Amino acid sequence: MDISIVVPLYNEEESLPELTSWIAKVMEANNFSYEILFVDDGSTDTSWSVIEDLKTQFNAVKGIKFRRNYGKSAALNVAFEAAQGDVIITMDADLQDSPDEIPELFRRIKEEKLDIISGWKKKRYDPISKTIPTKLFNAATRKMSGIQLNDFNCGLKAYRKEVVKTIEVYGEMHRYIPVIAKWAGFKKIGEQVVEHRARKYGVTKFGLSRFVNGFLDLLSIFFVGKFGKRPMHFFGSLGVLSFLLGTIMALWMIGVKLYHIAMLIPYKREITDQPLFYISLVAIILGSQLFLTGFVAELVTRNAPERNAYLIEKEIS
Repeated sequence: MDISIVVPLYNEEESLPELTSWIAKVMEANNFSYEILFVDDGSTDTSWSVIEDLKTQFNAVKGIKFRRNYGKSAALNVAFEAAQGDVIITMDADLQDSPDEIPELFRRIKEEKLDIISGWKKKRYDPISKTIPTKLFNAATRKMSGIQLNDFNCGLKAYRKEVVKTIEVYGEMHRYIPVIAKWAGFKKIGEQVVEHRARKYGVTKFGLSRFVNGFLDLLSIFFVGKFGKRPMHFFGSLGVLSFLLGTIMALWMIGVKLYHIAMLIPYKREITDQPLFYISLVAIILGSQLFLTGFVAELVTRNAPERNAYLIEKEIS
């Protein structure tokens, strides 16, 4: 099978028939073998009934329904496990992504041997309250990940089959799939300018909380990707640094007092009366706790079943 089109959705009953017809038209015009995999993320409208009806009209339609709303990451992860195409295309169900982009995405994955192509909605039809936070979010992600993409959260993306069968998407990590893929060794990541169409049906699921959660997820994925198998390198380094800093300050205060005693110079304040004493004490305690945290995390990591789960691309025997 050439292409699996993955469409996560939540309360999109109005747009599904038009989207399916549009996808089928594009696929047939290009003679692609394909499947359309809808994942109903616990919709409360008639979206699932619409999908069942579409199955009677289009053999390529397949569906998965969640009992409740789990989020886009869960929907994508389940769909990635079920997808059978050589190239997997993800797109939103609200008709803001154009199926006309699919042939070019497929061509580039095949001919340019890319692992991922991320869409870039260069011209957007979103309010400024959404575009400005999005720009800040993308800038922060570029800086921390080293991946030069302009639109990490674009729903229209293309993947080689090996990519989606290797990575795991959980929590709200769907916006960081290129980062997850890079940490897994898939570094051929491209970008393509795609059309952003104004929403035709339904209402947006956008909320400002997603940017706060998104930043926290970015920190999480950065830490896990860099230190997941060696937490002692992170916690231990900070712990030793903090402990040494506190110890040096404490020794300096003791040295100053001993010097005053030896030279018979009046010493105005006791060590315990100085703010620096408490700062050094906190630094020593914090350093010890960080070191112990790293030690415990290292023990947990070494006993984890996936501690040696390395990704092998090719092998000759």
